[in-house]
Amino acid sequence: MSDADDPQTLSPGLYIVATPIGNLGDITVRAARVLAACDAIACEDTRVTAKLLRHLQITRPLWRYDDHASAEDRARLLDAMATRAVALVSDAGMPLVSDPGFRLVRDARGAGVPVTVIPGASAPVTALALSGLPSDRFLFAGFLPVKDKARGEVLHELAPVRTTLIFFETAPRLERSLLAIAEHLSGREVAVGRELTKLHEECRTGTPQELIAHYQAHPPRGEIVLLVGPPVEQTGQELDVDALLIELLASHKPSHAAGEAARLTGQDRRTLYARALELRS
Repeated sequence: MSDADDPQTLSPGLYIVATPIGNLGDITVRAARVLAACDAIACEDTRVTAKLLRHLQITRPLWRYDDHASAEDRARLLDAMATRAVALVSDAGMPLVSDPGFRLVRDARGAGVPVTVIPGASAPVTALALSGLPSDRFLFAGFLPVKDKARGEVLHELAPVRTTLIFFETAPRLERSLLAIAEHLSGREVAVGRELTKLHEECRTGTPQELIAHYQAHPPRGEIVLLVGPPVEQTGQELDVDALLIELLASHKPSHAAGEAARLTGQDRRTLYARALELRS
């Protein structure tokens, strides 16, 4: 039995503890034991973590550790870990996943501080399981950039990656991200997961245009996981080129649509351009 399994025997060190992503009932027995037995908890937002601790009927000192934490803040935590058991949590899910905690873990390992992980809920994996998209390989890429140009550059960089892509997104930026996906990752199935593990959990799949239409009529709320399936494995002969061009023309000029279709199908760009002009007229 490890120290993390026995609340009476937590030795000094760093304990990385996953917390629920929405449903407080998803806390694991092991995580609750560690939070009850540690000497202090480093957390992003003390108010969020305090709510979880009240649910668990646990009282522990809370030390703020977030994106604004400095090297001096980390040094103080490392000093504490020499004699005390310190738990690291994020506001929701697994620490270090789109989270500043990796610097603390890296420094702790470099200083020889024992590090123990207590796994649990994770929004990217939860959304992937719910989406029905291929899950044998996937790439989590955090939040897409806020600005259109930077967002497009990231998606263009990821376009050759032939696997399911997973992003975090916010409700106000969802439509802009779906438009960018239609432009840079055309022809792929998209899924939007929101309110994961909560009462109104939703996972909706479709083309970017279908999802945009839905969420224009039903504005989303809450945190969102955005997933993009891998490119469909089809030859140029098998692919419905007209359908592809029509989809591309919804967000591209004919010349750009023809270029993207040529890249996807291997067919002649000039021929596709001529067909794109016919379809547009």
